[in-house]
Amino acid sequence: MRAKVVVFPIRGRNWCFSRSIDPSTAGAQSSTAPSTVKELWNKISSNKPSEDSKVELAVDFFANKMNGAWTKLEKAPQGTFKNKIHGLGVRLLSRVKPSEIFFKSIPKEINRVDIVYPSSLNPRLVRRRLRHLAFRGSIIHTKYFYFSAIMVPLTSVFMVLPLPNIPFFWLLFRAYSHWRASQGSEKLMHLVSDASYRPLPSDQTAKSEDCSTQDKNSENSTTSPLVFQPSEELEKLIQNKDGDNGLSECVISKICQKHYLNAADVKKYRDSV
Repeated sequence: MRAKVVVFPIRGRNWCFSRSIDPSTAGAQSSTAPSTVKELWNKISSNKPSEDSKVELAVDFFANKMNGAWTKLEKAPQGTFKNKIHGLGVRLLSRVKPSEIFFKSIPKEINRVDIVYPSSLNPRLVRRRLRHLAFRGSIIHTKYFYFSAIMVPLTSVFMVLPLPNIPFFWLLFRAYSHWRASQGSEKLMHLVSDASYRPLPSDQTAKSEDCSTQDKNSENSTTSPLVFQPSEELEKLIQNKDGDNGLSECVISKICQKHYLNAADVKKYRDSV
């Protein structure tokens, strides 16, 4: 499995690291987690999955249930209690760091990463920054996972109240989120540490951005888990900086549209301290 990661300076020393997900292939990469308790039990009781796979199946099952409950809160009528809970959740989620979202997008099955970056940057510097980010993320998210997991049982005492136990579900979500981010950062750190520096020629990069067929063919001829793709177009876009505020909203929007990035997550990198 492969992934495309876009890296570029967004404001001062702040760099953006975001995974590109093409909408046309998003459906094919959807989760295979069971949707019912019966399906979950059938998969877990079979002899094929390993112990780790069984745990991941159970975690994905409950994560999908939480996502379904969140979607219902999002559709609640304006001014209702459920709508207010959703508003509180949105404010809490806005505090989640963009690097955590990036690590969560890195699947365990990945074996190759195509890194797109401005052509003026040194690819060794890009790799060093990516490795530092992954190393730091593996430590931080592992620590906060254990902290959230320990706090979950303590908040269960609020179940006796007639109101929804928001602290319990929030800590449960944070434990799951930190666990996923820890897995993604460790996988990325493993790929970066094992990879050798292997850039693509500039002309090949330009063609790979416009022709998906050629990009698929290049995968077969590349054995390195990291392939660096300098982009002249990305270099021209990041030159349009808004002084000390970094890249403007218009430039960020163009980059996100070109490389299929989430604009809200990218802006978090610019606004983070």
